[in-house]
Amino acid sequence: MKTADFTPNNENHAMELTILTWNTLFAGRDDADDCRARAQAQLINELKPDVFLMQEAKGFDANGGAWLYALEQQIGMRGFLAIAPRTGQNIAIFIRAPLQPLSFEADSVHFHHTLATLKVALPGSDQPITFISAHLCPNGPDVRRREAAYLAVHAAPEKRTLITGDFNSASPHDPEPEDWAILAPHHRARYLADDLKGIDRSVLAHLEAAGWVDLGHQLDAATVPTVPTPAYRDAEFATMRCDYLLASRALAASARSCQVIRNDITDAASDHYPVIATFEV
Repeated sequence: MKTADFTPNNENHAMELTILTWNTLFAGRDDADDCRARAQAQLINELKPDVFLMQEAKGFDANGGAWLYALEQQIGMRGFLAIAPRTGQNIAIFIRAPLQPLSFEADSVHFHHTLATLKVALPGSDQPITFISAHLCPNGPDVRRREAAYLAVHAAPEKRTLITGDFNSASPHDPEPEDWAILAPHHRARYLADDLKGIDRSVLAHLEAAGWVDLGHQLDAATVPTVPTPAYRDAEFATMRCDYLLASRALAASARSCQVIRNDITDAASDHYPVIATFEV
């Protein structure tokens, strides 16, 4: 756990926060080719989020964290890395000043990859915000439901908490993917509901039952799919929302927008589209 000395004052001033979450697909690298990583950094610099929650920060723990520190320099943010010792699919959270870290934790015991949790202080506020970056197991809803049980307990309605990431799960609010029936059986098995016919929605349903608010459903009437991108049409996904921002009720009340970013960069930079949200806190 890392702690920073920071004493917020009690003057309340509204602040707009921009939050970006993105599964970057192997940190944007294909062996020695870093073209996707450079495109991802370009987009982050264009968006200038206050918080960037990154899944698949593969290789960020190697060589003394060289890629982590390089990305910090490229995007002007401070990074915190949760190492995934079994899969190598690390998770990172980056914050921009004036946000200040209060504590950071990684949990690779209860999660297939790992879980990153960063509590931050905001200027002019005595109420911290906790950001959690998740990447749930791709191998079946039974495992994901167990992981979700560890996320459910963080949904205290009075606290300001946000979970984002790749949940490898469909939402109970979304229709059956149009290409579900033609997805290869060995890929479809990763998402099958208990009836072995439809797509599983139980993971998100359990999280919402615990009190988490799906901001994409609440604020994006189009419910735009986040996978797959055109460059990865032959990947293991049906066309669906797979990436979410789930807010506690206190934080959801301050959410102002939530949208999937689709453009020439994001069509090719990963197999997932990034999702961005704004808050007035």
